[in-house]
Amino acid sequence: MTMPAFLRVQPDGVLLSVKLQPRASANEIGEALGAELRIKVTAPPVDAAANEALVKLLADHLDCPRNRVELVRGHTSRHKVIKLYGISPEALAGKLGKS
Repeated sequence: MTMPAFLRVQPDGVLLSVKLQPRASANEIGEALGAELRIKVTAPPVDAAANEALVKLLADHLDCPRNRVELVRGHTSRHKVIKLYGISPEALAGKLGKS
C-alpha cells in the first residue's frame, strides 16, 4: 500500500500534514488537498480554540487518547503538522479513509 502524501512516517510516530479551515459549519475530515488533508472545525481561530478543536477531532476520529495527538508546527497558520503516537501508518490511512 502506498502512503498518502499527507502522511510521513517517523521512528517515534507519524506526521500528518493538515490544512485547517476554522469557523466551518461542521467538524469534519475532508479529502486530500495536494500534500495536505483538509479538515474543518467550527471553532474560531482565536485563543488556540481551532487548534484544540482540531486535536480533539483527530483524537475522537482515530479512537486514541488526546495526549497521543500533538500539534508540532503551524500554531498560527492554517497549514499545520500533527504528530500521532502509537498508531501505525497503515491503520491511520485506513481510519482517515484514504489508502
